[in-house]
Amino acid sequence: MARYDLSDAEWMLVEPLLPKPGQGKPRVDDRRVVNGIFHVLRTGAPWRDLPERYGPYTTVYNRFNRWAKRAIWLTVFEELARRSPQSLQLIDSSIVRAHQHAAGGEKGARITPLAVLVAD
Repeated sequence: MARYDLSDAEWMLVEPLLPKPGQGKPRVDDRRVVNGIFHVLRTGAPWRDLPERYGPYTTVYNRFNRWAKRAIWLTVFEELARRSPQSLQLIDSSIVRAHQHAAGGEKGARITPLAVLVAD
């Protein structure tokens, strides 16, 4: 098992939320593909650099893209969040960076609200 691969317990939670294979050509193993998707998302590696153990990168990318368009990932996220509400504290965090020149403004400069400029 690689670093970002799902454990058996995690896979048991995710598998029922994924779409069932249709008729026609048999689908590549979902668990291997999901592990490949998580590998790319966690490492930030380009799809083309996906290790061979996850299968062809085009298959992994196409499945990720198709499921994103069908809101499968949203369903998975919502279900996992519902099962573990305390984890929501860690899911969304953001950093707002200031512009590189934000600290270099004139000291004591007066900031005039836009509403005052248009009032008269």
